Amino acid sequence: MPTREYSFYVYILSSRSRNLYIGITNNLRARITQHRTHQEGTHTANYNIERLVYFEYFKYVRSAIARETDLKKWMRDKKLTLINKVNPAWADLVAQW
Repeated sequence: MPTREYSFYVYILSSRSRNLYIGITNNLRARITQHRTHQEGTHTANYNIERLVYFEYFKYVRSAIARETDLKKWMRDKKLTLINKVNPAWADLVAQW
């Protein structure tokens, strides 16, 4: 039986005023679509956080969970530096799909 390949993503969403949200998913496109529906009562809906500004790919879920945990512990300045290094214009990366 062939081994199944998995993919996991740790991602950062931002609002125009640069409020941040960090999450993990195994289907990045579907998860971003969920965030953009602005489900009432969610953090991303309350603060209009819907622009994908950063993401990382992982083959193993434990690695992705560890990275998400690390990023959530970081101070805001360190998160901003990470995003600026990869996406200095803070462009919505979904537009590249």
